[in-house]
Formats: sequence, structure tokens, C-alpha cells
Amino acid sequence: MLVAESAVSDFMAGHFAGGATDVRPLAAGEWSRAYAFVLDGRQAVIRFGDHIGDFRKDQVMAARSSPALPVPAILDIGSAGDGYFAVSERASGGPLDDLDSAGMRAVLPRLLAALDAMRDMGLPAARGYGMWAPDGTAPARSWAESLLAVNQETARLPGWRAALARSPAGAATFDRAYARLRQLTQGLPDERHMIHRDLLSRNVFVQGADITAVIDWGNATYGDWLYDAAWLIHWWPHFPQWRDIDIAAELERHWLQQGTPVPDRHRRLEACLLHIGLDLMSYAAYRGRWDDLSRLAEQISARHHTQ
Repeated sequence: MLVAESAVSDFMAGHFAGGATDVRPLAAGEWSRAYAFVLDGRQAVIRFGDHIGDFRKDQVMAARSSPALPVPAILDIGSAGDGYFAVSERASGGPLDDLDSAGMRAVLPRLLAALDAMRDMGLPAARGYGMWAPDGTAPARSWAESLLAVNQETARLPGWRAALARSPAGAATFDRAYARLRQLTQGLPDERHMIHRDLLSRNVFVQGADITAVIDWGNATYGDWLYDAAWLIHWWPHFPQWRDIDIAAELERHWLQQGTPVPDRHRRLEACLLHIGLDLMSYAAYRGRWDDLSRLAEQISARHHTQ
């Protein structure tokens, strides 16, 4: 359970023994609530959430921060009420989501370089695909198995299948799209790279043409590096200010310029896009967001011809 708004000031005063000042709420995410503050003269952010594993994963990635993929240092993690908190350095700049077209064009080379940095990042020797735990392990034996697990309920999203069955959109679109995903994953290569899996959503901070921080690694996954490219392709139409930028074409141009081989990219991208859509459908059903669910069902049917 998240720390109640009314209890934040008391927690801050008690935990930091008067060293925390200028506490201000920031935008809340789906799984945590964040506040900016000054800690002993240093700009910082504290987040409260129910899942300490998400904060531990941020800590893992902060230790692997690089100029191309900057991740704020985690200063403290602990318990708060019935949940948990994490304190991190505060990144300069603002969210990528707020950029206009000119701003996005300026920062796009750095964004694509950040995707390259994740692709080229070495991973733990232990095998495993899918959402990894703070100890570096991941549950699936293959990338295909990880993608196909999208039809399973998890401890974080219990009951979504029953909710989907009761929804106006129903489960038919989900089931047809899942059948298409099963076809696409046959013989899919076992690419194993770092995937953020939640780019945008105010998780990338920029200043001018530079990326200053990539935050919130709770959904980070091992698998095909094209997944984050698919994530951008999926969400790009939701930002009308970027409609004059063809992100799919920009990605293709970048890979060509970098000499990056992308074999079987159309099938790999479609598999990632289908997984993204199905995963978002399960989340919308869990939250009871029927309008979002209907929109996703229509989008999946149109994009993947699963009517």
C-alpha cells in the first residue's frame, strides 16, 4: 500500500531527521508516487511504492550507468508504512514526453544511441528471458516462451482474464491475437539483450539535445533488443506533436547507418508489437479501463489483421 499523501511529511521529517526540505509532489506513476526534495543541500527524488523489487532493479541499473545511458544513483531504499521507498539523485531537464517536434528531432540521435547502449550491454552469464529479478535471474527458457507468457496471470495483475471476459471488448480479440503471436514465435531467434520496456511514460529525461536520465527499470526484461524499438513505434501515434517524424523510418535509417544487422526484423517487430498490445490489454482489464481496452482491441485487429 502506498504511503498516504498526508503521511509523507511525517515520514520525511522522521526518516531524514530534519535534513529533507522543499518537498514537492511530482507526477505519480502506475506503481509509485514521487516527490522532489532537497536532502542536505542536494536535489533528490523519493518514490513510494508497493514493490521493492522495482527499486532494487533501479539500483542494479544505476551501477551500470554510462554517458549514453545515464541512470540516477540510488541513495537509499527501505520500508515506509506498509510499502517501500527509494531515494535517488534528481535528474536535470524534463520528460521526453513533453518535447515538441523540434525538441524531439534534436534529441532523437541520443535516444537511438541509448537503445544501442542497452543492446550492447553485457548481461549476467546465467540464462533466462523475460522480466528479470534484482538478482539477475529471469524465468523463461527462451524469448518465445517469454512472449507467450503474456496470457498468464501474475501476482501483480491477478484476475485480469476474468475481467477481460466481462469487458465490453471481450476476450475474442485477445485470443485471436495470441494465436497470431504463437505463429510468429515459431523459430524466433533467442536474442538476449537488456530491454527497458517502459520508455516514454515520463521515464526518459532530456535537456536540450542530451538525455540526462533513464529511470524506472521495474519492467526491465531480457530478450530481443527490437522490443524497445517496437515500444516507440507503438506509442508514437499517441504524441500528435511528433506526427511529422516517421519513427519506424528513423529507426531503419539509424540501423543502416550503424551497420547493424537486423535479420528477420519484420517478424521480430510484429511479435514485439503484438506482445505490447496484449500486455496492455491485460493491464487495462485489470484496471477496469474499458475505453482503453476497446481502443487497444481495435488497434491490434487493424494492425495485425486478426479480425
